[in-house]
Amino acid sequence: MYRVIKVLNNNGILVYHSETGKEMILLGNGVGFGKRPTQQIDCLPGARVYSLVTRKKDQSALKAVNGIQPVFIEAAGRIIEEAEKVFQNMNRDILLPMADHIALAVKRAEENRQIPNPFTPDIRVLFSKEYTVALRGRDIIREMMGYEISDDEVGFITIHIHAGLSDEQVFQTLDTTRIINEGIRMIENAFGQKFEEDSLAYTRLMSHLYYMVARTRNGESTKADFNDFIFSNYPETGKAAEDVCRFMGQALKKEVAREEIGFLAIHIQRVIDPDAV
Repeated sequence: MYRVIKVLNNNGILVYHSETGKEMILLGNGVGFGKRPTQQIDCLPGARVYSLVTRKKDQSALKAVNGIQPVFIEAAGRIIEEAEKVFQNMNRDILLPMADHIALAVKRAEENRQIPNPFTPDIRVLFSKEYTVALRGRDIIREMMGYEISDDEVGFITIHIHAGLSDEQVFQTLDTTRIINEGIRMIENAFGQKFEEDSLAYTRLMSHLYYMVARTRNGESTKADFNDFIFSNYPETGKAAEDVCRFMGQALKKEVAREEIGFLAIHIQRVIDPDAV
């Protein structure tokens, strides 16, 4: 049983769920039509249920919802619905943070200004499926609000979608992407090459760096040790991998396992000389 706290619009209501004692948002065509505060309602067929997570732990859901226009909440819900068509398990707690970002993105588009996202190319490679959903999100925002958000804003929405698929917070994923971006630039500078971002070897290198950061954060390591092989056959590549691992350890303030060097070097060598390894 739900008690209506606030009617957002004809397609959304903020409710109190008596069984769990939690505030939730119900979204769906016509779910808010004819509803009024304090009204008791049963489950509504076709309504999508969203538990609420606010930016501030001590902030009430009502206060958070009051700070966001309902159209942005509805847009975020539609984007999450698109993500659920692609991914099996999607955490709907991202609703309000994503809605808040959409509101800011639309405001920037309305004022013809942009917030740069230097990691958009990396985000597109690391989270390609999420990025595809975010592109659909851009269509939804254009359809509902009449504004075209930039590719960089699509990148930020991608990070919100990824947050709904993992235990990472948005800020942590952005920090991971920054570390990976710097690692790639270090490797490119070491060999005087600009890597082809559309190549399979580059995608694998990016993916390896992402999971390497995750392993280091969790205090884990790979069981594969290619260090002797790498430093005997490709010492320059081994040195580049060693430098990246050292940088990563400093950035994460955690020691990177020694075995990671050789494993990373294998991926680097495949990018700079695909026929070598």
